[in-house]
Amino acid sequence: MRLLVIVYRLLPLALAFWRDYRRWFFFGPPAFRSEADHARRAARLIKALSDLGPSFVKGAQLFAGRSDLLAPVYAKALTTLTDQVPTIPVEEVERIICEEYGTSAQELFERFDRAPLAAASLGQVHRARYDNREVVVKVLRPGVEALVAADIKASKRIVRVIERFWPNPHVVGVRVVIDEFAIRVAEELDFRMEAAHAAAIGANFADYAAVWIPYVVTPLIRQRALVLEYCPGRRIDRLDDWVAEGRVQPEQLIREVMELYARMMLVHGLFHADPHPGNVHVAADGRIILLDFGMVVRVPLELRRELVAAIFAAIRKNPDALADSFQRLGLVATGAEPGVIRHLAAALLSIANRRTTTRERVELLANEVLAELYDWPIVLPSQLVYFARTASLIEGLGTHYDSHFNALVFATPIAISLRSRIMTSLYPDGGGPELDPVRVVGAAIGAVARIVRQASRDVYGAVRDAIASTMLMSTEPGAPVDEIDTNGSGPTGRITSN
Repeated sequence: MRLLVIVYRLLPLALAFWRDYRRWFFFGPPAFRSEADHARRAARLIKALSDLGPSFVKGAQLFAGRSDLLAPVYAKALTTLTDQVPTIPVEEVERIICEEYGTSAQELFERFDRAPLAAASLGQVHRARYDNREVVVKVLRPGVEALVAADIKASKRIVRVIERFWPNPHVVGVRVVIDEFAIRVAEELDFRMEAAHAAAIGANFADYAAVWIPYVVTPLIRQRALVLEYCPGRRIDRLDDWVAEGRVQPEQLIREVMELYARMMLVHGLFHADPHPGNVHVAADGRIILLDFGMVVRVPLELRRELVAAIFAAIRKNPDALADSFQRLGLVATGAEPGVIRHLAAALLSIANRRTTTRERVELLANEVLAELYDWPIVLPSQLVYFARTASLIEGLGTHYDSHFNALVFATPIAISLRSRIMTSLYPDGGGPELDPVRVVGAAIGAVARIVRQASRDVYGAVRDAIASTMLMSTEPGAPVDEIDTNGSGPTGRITSN
Protein backbone atom coordinates (compact mmCIF):
# COMPACT_ATOMS: atom_id res chain seq x y z
CA MET A 1 0.00 0.00 0.00
CA ARG A 2 2.80 2.41 0.87
CA LEU A 3 4.43 1.66 -2.49
CA LEU A 4 1.26 2.76 -4.28
CA VAL A 5 1.14 6.00 -2.27
CA ILE A 6 4.75 6.82 -3.17
CA VAL A 7 4.19 6.04 -6.86
CA TYR A 8 1.02 8.12 -6.87
CA ARG A 9 2.87 11.13 -5.45
CA LEU A 10 6.04 10.91 -7.52
CA LEU A 11 5.05 9.34 -10.85
CA PRO A 12 3.67 12.58 -12.39
CA LEU A 13 6.97 14.30 -11.62
CA ALA A 14 8.96 11.39 -13.01
CA LEU A 15 6.99 11.53 -16.26
CA ALA A 16 7.55 15.27 -16.45
CA PHE A 17 11.30 14.74 -16.11
CA TRP A 18 11.23 12.03 -18.75
CA ARG A 19 9.52 14.39 -21.19
CA ASP A 20 12.46 16.74 -20.78
CA TYR A 21 14.53 14.10 -22.61
CA ARG A 22 11.92 12.68 -25.01
CA ARG A 23 9.09 15.00 -25.98
CA TRP A 24 6.78 12.07 -26.76
CA PHE A 25 8.30 9.83 -24.06
CA PHE A 26 9.88 7.33 -26.49
CA PHE A 27 10.94 9.58 -29.36
CA GLY A 28 11.29 13.20 -30.30
CA PRO A 29 13.73 15.94 -29.28
CA PRO A 30 13.94 17.24 -25.71
CA ALA A 31 11.07 19.46 -24.65
CA PHE A 32 11.96 23.08 -23.94
CA ARG A 33 11.70 24.07 -20.26
CA SER A 34 12.21 27.61 -19.00
CA GLU A 35 13.67 28.50 -15.64
CA ALA A 36 10.16 29.35 -14.46
CA ASP A 37 8.99 25.86 -15.49
CA HIS A 38 11.74 24.24 -13.43
CA ALA A 39 11.03 26.50 -10.46
CA ARG A 40 7.36 25.53 -10.48
CA ARG A 41 8.23 21.86 -10.78
CA ALA A 42 10.73 22.14 -7.93
CA ALA A 43 7.95 23.57 -5.76
CA ARG A 44 5.76 20.59 -6.71
CA LEU A 45 8.59 18.26 -5.76
CA ILE A 46 8.92 19.86 -2.33
CA LYS A 47 5.16 19.58 -1.79
CA ALA A 48 5.15 15.91 -2.81
CA LEU A 49 8.04 15.01 -0.49
CA SER A 50 6.48 16.91 2.40
CA ASP A 51 3.21 15.07 1.89
CA LEU A 52 5.01 11.72 1.90
CA GLY A 53 6.18 12.39 5.45
CA PRO A 54 9.29 12.30 7.70
CA SER A 55 11.19 9.59 5.80
CA PHE A 56 11.21 11.59 2.57
CA VAL A 57 11.93 14.86 4.32
CA LYS A 58 14.95 13.29 6.02
CA GLY A 59 16.06 11.48 2.88
CA ALA A 60 15.76 14.66 0.84
CA GLN A 61 18.38 16.24 3.09
CA LEU A 62 20.92 13.77 1.68
CA PHE A 63 20.04 14.91 -1.84
CA ALA A 64 20.02 18.61 -0.93
CA GLY A 65 22.87 20.34 -2.72
CA ARG A 66 23.65 17.19 -4.77
CA SER A 67 23.91 18.94 -8.13
CA ASP A 68 25.74 15.87 -9.42
CA LEU A 69 22.46 13.91 -9.24
CA LEU A 70 19.88 16.67 -9.62
CA ALA A 71 19.72 19.87 -11.63
CA PRO A 72 20.74 22.83 -9.43
CA VAL A 73 17.25 24.29 -9.11
CA TYR A 74 15.95 21.01 -7.65
CA ALA A 75 18.96 20.33 -5.46
CA LYS A 76 18.73 23.83 -4.02
CA ALA A 77 14.98 23.52 -3.46
CA LEU A 78 15.53 20.42 -1.33
CA THR A 79 17.55 22.46 1.13
CA THR A 80 14.32 24.20 2.14
CA LEU A 81 12.96 20.91 3.49
CA THR A 82 15.31 21.00 6.49
CA ASP A 83 13.16 20.46 9.58
CA GLN A 84 9.99 21.60 7.78
CA VAL A 85 7.63 19.04 9.31
CA PRO A 86 4.48 19.28 11.41
CA THR A 87 4.88 19.26 15.18
CA ILE A 88 3.88 16.29 17.31
CA PRO A 89 0.98 16.95 19.70
CA VAL A 90 2.43 17.50 23.16
CA GLU A 91 0.18 14.75 24.52
CA GLU A 92 2.03 12.27 22.30
CA VAL A 93 5.38 13.61 23.49
CA GLU A 94 4.35 13.24 27.13
CA ARG A 95 3.09 9.71 26.45
CA ILE A 96 6.46 8.65 25.02
CA ILE A 97 8.30 10.25 27.94
CA CYS A 98 6.10 8.32 30.35
CA GLU A 99 6.71 5.05 28.46
CA GLU A 100 10.49 5.56 28.32
CA TYR A 101 11.06 6.81 31.87
CA GLY A 102 8.15 5.30 33.77
CA THR A 103 6.99 8.68 35.06
CA SER A 104 5.37 11.82 33.71
CA ALA A 105 7.28 14.77 32.30
CA GLN A 106 5.98 16.96 35.14
CA GLU A 107 7.36 14.57 37.76
CA LEU A 108 10.65 13.86 35.98
CA PHE A 109 11.60 17.47 35.22
CA GLU A 110 11.60 20.56 37.41
CA ARG A 111 10.05 22.33 34.40
CA PHE A 112 8.85 21.03 31.06
CA ASP A 113 7.91 23.43 28.27
CA ARG A 114 4.89 22.08 26.41
CA ALA A 115 5.58 24.27 23.38
CA PRO A 116 8.25 22.57 21.19
CA LEU A 117 11.62 24.23 20.71
CA ALA A 118 12.07 22.52 17.33
CA ALA A 119 10.38 19.87 15.21
CA ALA A 120 12.68 17.73 13.06
CA SER A 121 11.91 15.00 10.56
CA LEU A 122 12.40 12.14 13.01
CA GLY A 123 11.97 13.76 16.40
CA GLN A 124 10.81 16.77 18.36
CA VAL A 125 12.68 18.86 20.92
CA HIS A 126 11.29 20.51 24.06
CA ARG A 127 13.11 22.69 26.53
CA ALA A 128 13.08 21.66 30.20
CA ARG A 129 14.94 21.95 33.51
CA TYR A 130 16.58 18.99 35.20
CA ASP A 131 18.87 18.87 38.22
CA ASN A 132 19.00 22.68 38.29
CA ARG A 133 20.28 22.84 34.71
CA GLU A 134 18.65 23.91 31.46
CA VAL A 135 18.26 20.94 29.13
CA VAL A 136 16.47 19.87 25.96
CA VAL A 137 14.37 16.73 25.70
CA LYS A 138 14.43 15.00 22.32
CA VAL A 139 11.60 12.54 21.63
CA LEU A 140 11.19 10.22 18.63
CA ARG A 141 8.09 10.66 16.52
CA PRO A 142 5.48 7.99 17.27
CA GLY A 143 5.27 5.27 14.62
CA VAL A 144 8.22 6.64 12.65
CA GLU A 145 10.22 3.38 12.79
CA ALA A 146 7.57 1.40 10.86
CA LEU A 147 6.99 4.23 8.41
CA VAL A 148 10.70 4.61 7.63
CA ALA A 149 11.10 0.85 7.12
CA ALA A 150 8.18 0.77 4.68
CA ASP A 151 9.44 3.82 2.80
CA ILE A 152 12.96 2.43 2.41
CA LYS A 153 11.64 -0.90 1.15
CA ALA A 154 9.39 0.80 -1.39
CA SER A 155 12.09 3.25 -2.55
CA LYS A 156 14.58 0.43 -3.12
CA ARG A 157 12.06 -1.47 -5.22
CA ILE A 158 11.35 1.57 -7.35
CA VAL A 159 15.03 2.34 -7.94
CA ARG A 160 15.80 -1.32 -8.78
CA VAL A 161 13.18 -1.24 -11.52
CA ILE A 162 14.50 2.06 -12.90
CA GLU A 163 18.10 0.85 -12.78
CA ARG A 164 17.16 -2.28 -14.71
CA PHE A 165 15.94 -0.19 -17.66
CA TRP A 166 18.18 2.85 -17.25
CA PRO A 167 21.51 1.76 -15.70
CA ASN A 168 23.44 5.02 -15.88
CA PRO A 169 25.70 6.52 -13.17
CA HIS A 170 23.03 8.98 -12.03
CA VAL A 171 20.54 6.24 -11.20
CA VAL A 172 23.35 4.33 -9.50
CA GLY A 173 24.13 7.48 -7.53
CA VAL A 174 20.52 7.73 -6.37
CA ARG A 175 20.63 4.09 -5.28
CA VAL A 176 23.85 4.73 -3.34
CA VAL A 177 22.21 7.60 -1.46
CA ILE A 178 19.15 5.50 -0.62
CA ASP A 179 21.31 2.61 0.58
CA GLU A 180 23.32 4.98 2.75
CA PHE A 181 20.14 6.53 4.11
CA ALA A 182 18.88 3.07 5.09
CA ILE A 183 22.04 2.50 7.12
CA ARG A 184 22.23 5.90 8.78
CA VAL A 185 18.56 6.33 9.55
CA ALA A 186 18.59 3.10 11.56
CA GLU A 187 21.14 4.73 13.86
CA GLU A 188 19.13 7.94 14.03
CA LEU A 189 16.07 6.03 15.19
CA ASP A 190 17.95 4.84 18.28
CA PHE A 191 18.80 7.78 20.53
CA ARG A 192 21.24 5.62 22.46
CA MET A 193 23.47 5.74 19.39
CA GLU A 194 23.10 9.52 19.20
CA ALA A 195 24.09 9.83 22.85
CA ALA A 196 27.23 7.76 22.21
CA HIS A 197 28.12 9.92 19.19
CA ALA A 198 27.63 13.16 21.11
CA ALA A 199 29.79 11.92 23.98
CA ALA A 200 32.58 10.78 21.64
CA ILE A 201 32.67 14.03 19.66
CA GLY A 202 32.49 16.00 22.89
CA ALA A 203 35.53 14.12 24.19
CA ASN A 204 37.43 14.83 20.97
CA PHE A 205 36.86 18.56 21.39
CA ALA A 206 37.28 18.71 25.17
CA ASP A 207 40.45 20.83 24.79
CA TYR A 208 39.09 23.03 22.01
CA ALA A 209 37.48 26.10 23.59
CA ALA A 210 36.05 27.48 20.34
CA VAL A 211 33.50 24.65 20.03
CA TRP A 212 30.56 23.88 22.30
CA ILE A 213 29.34 20.29 22.22
CA PRO A 214 26.27 19.71 24.45
CA TYR A 215 26.84 17.18 27.20
CA VAL A 216 24.52 14.19 27.52
CA VAL A 217 22.50 13.62 30.70
CA THR A 218 23.60 10.00 31.00
CA PRO A 219 20.90 8.68 33.42
CA LEU A 220 18.20 9.78 30.95
CA ILE A 221 19.46 8.01 27.81
CA ARG A 222 16.70 5.89 26.24
CA GLN A 223 15.99 4.44 22.81
CA ARG A 224 13.18 6.89 22.01
CA ALA A 225 14.08 9.78 24.30
CA LEU A 226 17.25 11.72 25.08
CA VAL A 227 18.16 14.64 27.33
CA LEU A 228 21.03 16.98 26.45
CA GLU A 229 22.45 20.27 27.65
CA TYR A 230 20.62 23.32 26.34
CA CYS A 231 23.00 25.42 24.22
CA PRO A 232 21.44 28.78 23.36
CA GLY A 233 22.57 30.36 20.12
CA ARG A 234 21.64 31.39 16.61
CA ARG A 235 21.81 29.55 13.31
CA ILE A 236 25.13 30.24 11.67
CA ASP A 237 23.48 31.65 8.55
CA ARG A 238 21.36 34.17 10.50
CA LEU A 239 23.97 36.39 12.09
CA ASP A 240 23.84 39.45 9.86
CA ASP A 241 22.83 41.78 12.69
CA TRP A 242 25.60 40.42 14.93
CA VAL A 243 28.03 40.99 12.07
CA ALA A 244 26.74 44.54 11.60
CA GLU A 245 27.17 45.18 15.35
CA GLY A 246 30.73 43.82 15.28
CA ARG A 247 29.90 40.98 17.68
CA VAL A 248 30.90 38.37 15.10
CA GLN A 249 33.77 38.52 12.60
CA PRO A 250 32.73 36.54 9.49
CA GLU A 251 36.29 35.54 8.56
CA GLN A 252 36.96 34.14 12.02
CA LEU A 253 33.63 32.36 11.99
CA ILE A 254 34.27 30.62 8.67
CA ARG A 255 37.78 29.62 9.74
CA GLU A 256 36.38 28.08 12.91
CA VAL A 257 33.88 26.02 10.94
CA MET A 258 36.58 24.89 8.50
CA GLU A 259 38.88 23.89 11.34
CA LEU A 260 36.04 22.11 13.14
CA TYR A 261 35.29 19.87 10.18
CA ALA A 262 38.96 19.46 9.22
CA ARG A 263 39.63 18.08 12.71
CA MET A 264 36.71 15.67 12.46
CA MET A 265 37.57 14.44 8.97
CA LEU A 266 41.36 14.32 9.02
CA VAL A 267 42.34 14.08 12.70
CA HIS A 268 39.58 12.33 14.63
CA GLY A 269 38.07 10.23 11.84
CA LEU A 270 34.67 10.71 13.52
CA PHE A 271 32.57 12.96 11.35
CA HIS A 272 29.33 14.86 12.00
CA ALA A 273 27.57 13.86 8.80
CA ASP A 274 24.51 16.14 8.89
CA PRO A 275 26.11 19.55 8.27
CA HIS A 276 23.47 22.15 7.57
CA PRO A 277 22.91 25.57 9.16
CA GLY A 278 20.15 24.21 11.38
CA ASN A 279 22.71 22.00 13.11
CA VAL A 280 25.50 24.59 13.40
CA HIS A 281 24.76 27.54 15.68
CA VAL A 282 26.81 30.33 17.23
CA ALA A 283 26.63 31.18 20.94
CA ALA A 284 26.58 34.75 22.27
CA ASP A 285 30.24 34.38 23.27
CA GLY A 286 31.23 33.34 19.71
CA ARG A 287 31.61 29.60 20.24
CA ILE A 288 30.47 27.24 17.47
CA ILE A 289 27.64 25.00 18.69
CA LEU A 290 27.30 21.62 17.00
CA LEU A 291 23.87 19.99 17.31
CA ASP A 292 22.12 16.74 16.34
CA PHE A 293 24.47 13.75 16.44
CA GLY A 294 22.11 11.19 14.95
CA MET A 295 24.08 10.97 11.71
CA VAL A 296 27.76 10.45 12.50
CA VAL A 297 30.22 8.59 10.26
CA ARG A 298 33.53 6.99 11.15
CA VAL A 299 36.06 7.70 8.39
CA PRO A 300 38.41 4.70 8.13
CA LEU A 301 42.11 5.40 8.26
CA GLU A 302 42.63 3.74 4.88
CA LEU A 303 40.04 5.99 3.25
CA ARG A 304 41.71 9.10 4.62
CA ARG A 305 45.09 7.85 3.42
CA GLU A 306 43.66 7.04 0.00
CA LEU A 307 42.33 10.58 -0.35
CA VAL A 308 45.83 11.88 0.40
CA ALA A 309 47.29 9.37 -2.08
CA ALA A 310 45.02 10.74 -4.80
CA ILE A 311 46.26 14.23 -4.00
CA PHE A 312 49.89 13.08 -4.20
CA ALA A 313 49.23 11.43 -7.57
CA ALA A 314 47.86 14.71 -8.83
CA ILE A 315 50.87 16.62 -7.52
CA ARG A 316 53.17 14.21 -9.36
CA LYS A 317 51.06 14.70 -12.53
CA ASN A 318 50.70 10.93 -12.84
CA PRO A 319 47.40 10.04 -14.57
CA ASP A 320 47.92 6.28 -14.08
CA ALA A 321 48.34 6.63 -10.30
CA LEU A 322 45.44 9.07 -10.16
CA ALA A 323 43.18 6.66 -12.07
CA ASP A 324 44.21 3.87 -9.68
CA SER A 325 43.25 6.09 -6.75
CA PHE A 326 39.85 6.69 -8.32
CA GLN A 327 39.37 2.94 -8.42
CA ARG A 328 40.43 2.41 -4.80
CA LEU A 329 38.20 5.26 -3.65
CA GLY A 330 35.21 3.55 -5.25
CA LEU A 331 34.57 6.38 -7.68
CA VAL A 332 34.54 4.24 -10.82
CA ALA A 333 31.29 2.63 -11.96
CA THR A 334 31.28 -1.15 -12.38
CA GLY A 335 32.38 -2.22 -15.85
CA ALA A 336 34.03 1.05 -16.76
CA GLU A 337 36.98 0.80 -19.13
CA PRO A 338 40.33 1.59 -17.42
CA GLY A 339 41.40 3.62 -20.44
CA VAL A 340 38.38 5.90 -20.06
CA ILE A 341 39.21 6.61 -16.42
CA ARG A 342 42.85 7.28 -17.28
CA HIS A 343 41.71 9.70 -19.99
CA LEU A 344 39.58 11.51 -17.42
CA ALA A 345 42.52 11.74 -15.02
CA ALA A 346 44.81 13.03 -17.78
CA ALA A 347 42.24 15.65 -18.81
CA LEU A 348 41.96 16.93 -15.26
CA LEU A 349 45.73 17.07 -14.87
CA SER A 350 46.19 18.83 -18.21
CA ILE A 351 43.81 21.66 -17.39
CA ALA A 352 44.89 22.03 -13.78
CA ASN A 353 48.54 22.40 -14.81
CA ARG A 354 48.12 25.07 -17.46
CA ARG A 355 50.15 28.20 -16.84
CA THR A 356 47.33 30.48 -15.72
CA THR A 357 46.24 32.21 -12.56
CA THR A 358 44.32 30.43 -9.84
CA ARG A 359 40.95 31.83 -10.88
CA GLU A 360 41.59 31.18 -14.58
CA ARG A 361 42.40 27.55 -13.86
CA VAL A 362 39.21 27.07 -11.93
CA GLU A 363 37.28 28.62 -14.80
CA LEU A 364 39.03 26.36 -17.30
CA LEU A 365 38.12 23.37 -15.19
CA ALA A 366 34.51 24.44 -15.04
CA ASN A 367 34.13 25.42 -18.69
CA GLU A 368 36.08 22.65 -20.42
CA VAL A 369 35.62 19.60 -18.21
CA LEU A 370 32.22 19.87 -16.58
CA ALA A 371 30.37 19.65 -19.86
CA GLU A 372 32.06 16.31 -20.53
CA LEU A 373 31.88 14.80 -17.06
CA TYR A 374 28.12 14.30 -16.92
CA ASP A 375 28.30 10.98 -18.76
CA TRP A 376 31.60 9.70 -17.36
CA PRO A 377 31.32 6.38 -15.49
CA ILE A 378 31.95 8.01 -12.12
CA VAL A 379 29.88 7.46 -8.97
CA LEU A 380 30.28 9.38 -5.72
CA PRO A 381 30.65 6.84 -2.87
CA SER A 382 28.47 7.22 0.20
CA GLN A 383 31.15 8.50 2.57
CA LEU A 384 32.33 11.13 0.09
CA VAL A 385 28.73 12.34 -0.09
CA TYR A 386 29.10 13.68 3.44
CA PHE A 387 32.28 15.52 2.53
CA ALA A 388 30.38 17.13 -0.33
CA ARG A 389 27.62 18.22 2.06
CA THR A 390 30.24 19.80 4.31
CA ALA A 391 31.63 21.62 1.31
CA SER A 392 28.15 22.95 0.58
CA LEU A 393 27.88 24.28 4.12
CA ILE A 394 31.27 26.02 4.03
CA GLU A 395 30.84 27.36 0.52
CA GLY A 396 27.39 28.66 1.40
CA LEU A 397 28.65 30.37 4.55
CA GLY A 398 31.64 31.86 2.78
CA THR A 399 29.65 33.37 -0.05
CA HIS A 400 26.86 34.50 2.32
CA TYR A 401 29.22 36.68 4.32
CA ASP A 402 31.81 37.47 1.64
CA SER A 403 31.01 37.63 -2.07
CA HIS A 404 34.76 37.27 -2.80
CA PHE A 405 35.20 34.22 -0.58
CA ASN A 406 38.42 32.31 -1.33
CA ALA A 407 38.72 29.01 0.49
CA LEU A 408 42.46 28.72 -0.09
CA VAL A 409 43.11 31.90 1.88
CA PHE A 410 41.37 30.37 4.86
CA ALA A 411 42.90 26.92 4.42
CA THR A 412 46.61 27.64 4.63
CA PRO A 413 46.84 28.92 8.23
CA ILE A 414 44.56 26.09 9.37
CA ALA A 415 46.87 23.59 7.69
CA ILE A 416 49.91 25.07 9.40
CA SER A 417 48.26 24.88 12.83
CA LEU A 418 46.97 21.32 12.32
CA ARG A 419 49.71 19.72 10.24
CA SER A 420 51.32 17.71 13.03
CA ARG A 421 47.95 16.47 14.32
CA ILE A 422 46.79 15.45 10.85
CA MET A 423 49.95 13.64 9.82
CA THR A 424 50.22 11.89 13.19
CA SER A 425 46.63 10.76 12.85
CA LEU A 426 47.13 9.47 9.29
CA TYR A 427 50.51 7.87 9.99
CA PRO A 428 50.70 7.08 13.73
CA ASP A 429 53.65 4.72 13.19
CA GLY A 430 55.54 7.06 10.89
CA GLY A 431 56.36 6.27 7.29
CA GLY A 432 54.18 9.03 5.90
CA PRO A 433 54.66 10.62 2.49
CA GLU A 434 57.77 12.64 1.80
CA LEU A 435 55.99 15.63 0.25
CA ASP A 436 55.52 18.77 2.32
CA PRO A 437 52.46 18.13 4.51
CA VAL A 438 51.69 21.84 4.85
CA ARG A 439 51.23 22.24 1.12
CA VAL A 440 49.29 19.00 0.71
CA VAL A 441 47.07 19.34 3.77
CA GLY A 442 46.49 23.01 3.11
CA ALA A 443 45.25 22.23 -0.36
CA ALA A 444 43.08 19.39 0.90
CA ILE A 445 41.40 21.53 3.55
CA GLY A 446 40.90 24.40 1.17
CA ALA A 447 39.37 22.03 -1.37
CA VAL A 448 36.70 20.97 1.09
CA ALA A 449 34.99 24.31 0.58
CA ARG A 450 35.15 23.96 -3.21
CA ILE A 451 33.92 20.39 -3.56
CA VAL A 452 30.52 21.24 -4.94
CA ARG A 453 31.26 24.63 -6.48
CA GLN A 454 30.10 24.88 -10.08
CA ALA A 455 29.11 21.20 -10.00
CA SER A 456 25.73 21.62 -11.64
CA ARG A 457 26.38 18.78 -14.07
CA ASP A 458 29.38 17.13 -12.45
CA VAL A 459 29.03 13.68 -10.98
CA TYR A 460 32.68 13.88 -10.19
CA GLY A 461 32.46 17.20 -8.32
CA ALA A 462 33.41 16.01 -4.84
CA VAL A 463 36.89 14.94 -5.84
CA ARG A 464 37.45 17.17 -8.85
CA ASP A 465 37.93 20.36 -6.89
CA ALA A 466 40.04 18.63 -4.25
CA ILE A 467 42.49 17.56 -6.95
CA ALA A 468 42.33 20.87 -8.80
CA SER A 469 42.86 23.01 -5.71
CA THR A 470 45.72 20.80 -4.58
CA MET A 471 47.49 21.15 -7.89
CA LEU A 472 47.00 24.89 -7.75
CA MET A 473 48.87 24.85 -4.44
CA SER A 474 51.56 22.51 -5.71
CA THR A 475 52.37 23.53 -9.29
CA GLU A 476 55.59 25.47 -9.71
CA PRO A 477 56.99 24.83 -6.21
CA GLY A 478 58.30 27.93 -4.53
CA ALA A 479 56.09 30.31 -6.52
CA PRO A 480 53.56 32.33 -4.53
CA VAL A 481 49.93 31.32 -4.74
CA ASP A 482 47.43 34.05 -5.57
CA GLU A 483 46.09 35.94 -2.55
CA ILE A 484 47.69 33.68 0.07
CA ASP A 485 50.07 34.96 2.69
CA THR A 486 52.05 32.36 4.61
CA ASN A 487 54.95 34.45 5.79
CA GLY A 488 53.42 35.35 9.12
CA SER A 489 51.89 38.66 8.15
CA GLY A 490 48.62 37.11 6.99
CA PRO A 491 45.95 35.22 8.92
CA THR A 492 47.07 33.23 11.92
CA GLY A 493 46.45 29.53 12.33
CA ARG A 494 44.54 29.74 15.57
CA ILE A 495 41.13 31.35 15.29
CA THR A 496 39.09 32.58 18.21
CA SER A 497 35.63 34.06 17.73
CA ASN A 498 34.94 37.34 19.53
